[in-house]
Amino acid sequence: MTAPSLGAVRRCHGALNALHSTVYFTPYLDKELAGYGIDDSMAAYLAGRAAALGPVGPGPVTATFYSFHHDLVARHVPRVWEHVSPDEVWAARLRAADATLRQALGDRTVAGPEVAEAARLALRAAEGCRRPGRPLYAAHADKPVPDEPHLALWYAATLLREHRGDGHIAALGEAGLDGLEALVSHSASGEGMPREIVMAKRGWTDADWSAAEERLRARGLMTAEGTLTPAGHRLRRDLEETTDRMDLAPYERLGAEATERLTELADGLVAEAADSGVFPPVLLGFFTGRNGGEETPR
Repeated sequence: MTAPSLGAVRRCHGALNALHSTVYFTPYLDKELAGYGIDDSMAAYLAGRAAALGPVGPGPVTATFYSFHHDLVARHVPRVWEHVSPDEVWAARLRAADATLRQALGDRTVAGPEVAEAARLALRAAEGCRRPGRPLYAAHADKPVPDEPHLALWYAATLLREHRGDGHIAALGEAGLDGLEALVSHSASGEGMPREIVMAKRGWTDADWSAAEERLRARGLMTAEGTLTPAGHRLRRDLEETTDRMDLAPYERLGAEATERLTELADGLVAEAADSGVFPPVLLGFFTGRNGGEETPR
């Protein structure tokens, strides 16, 4: 069986990450958790992604999410567990994923052969993931595979996303980039999310952002105008290539031909989701172009 290229690994990740991320742009998890007295969307987001870790405090969440301001995390965690248990949040997240995929794809596609085939391929790829050094992946891997194919596909996409993300954090640490510097350099590269979205969701201030830019300039990675220098672009390119290599094992297990087929299936589903309007217009290119293949720091 032929191993896929690193480019093929990144393309497959980009499509699966976009499919996983649909759940962040619908109101269903917020509605599910509102019934438990949680009325803050950031609290719902943090609880949803952290639920697999159990009733942890803010430290493990900041560590595994990496690019969120610790004060933002500590504002909601562990207080959120006073309202709802992690197991209840996980169940609510699966219900939200079900509602999201039905909205984004329609019941016919959800029950169709393409989703079932993509689920089988993605779960096979996930068998190639490894727990050591991958805390957020490992926590999710302890959860049972959902029975319904569309939820099994979303769950497998989640496993592969968090497995790659854990590896990306290791690469960022090796490169000497903290969470905010990772966000700033990613945005400046032209491949990341717009600054205004990052600032609204991660808890950083304008002063924090400016200080991170100054640190990048001191390393020769950013210009006075806020763009990346050649060294900065080289660092971002090296980061992605390192992440690709660290993410190769699941797709090696799948093989080049099946990886290409999974990418084709996932791309088709993401296109349907985009047509349904599930992605915000400002992020449409990020998820439907190949920008989604660039790793967004958590």
